[in-house]
Amino acid sequence: MSTTTTGADAIDIAIAQGIDFDGSPIPQAKLDLYHKVMGLEAGRQRSGVSNTMRSRIVRIGAKHLPLEELNQSLVAANFAALKEKEVAFYYGSK
Repeated sequence: MSTTTTGADAIDIAIAQGIDFDGSPIPQAKLDLYHKVMGLEAGRQRSGVSNTMRSRIVRIGAKHLPLEELNQSLVAANFAALKEKEVAFYYGSK
């Protein structure tokens, strides 16, 4: 299969096609639940772009960066430092 598995859009493309990266179909129940939840999220009022940016940086950055590097980077970019609950959630079991 020639579908790319890298980049932020790879998941969205696979979901739209209903096909997992290994070529197997994504079960309809999983697709239905995903679309239901994403529809609810699409209708949610947003609190601001900076808040959402920070949330995404923390959620994704924790997968790729050590705690101290992520925390220092947030502060350097004038975002709030990591909160205790974020550290526990994203780094607690590492």
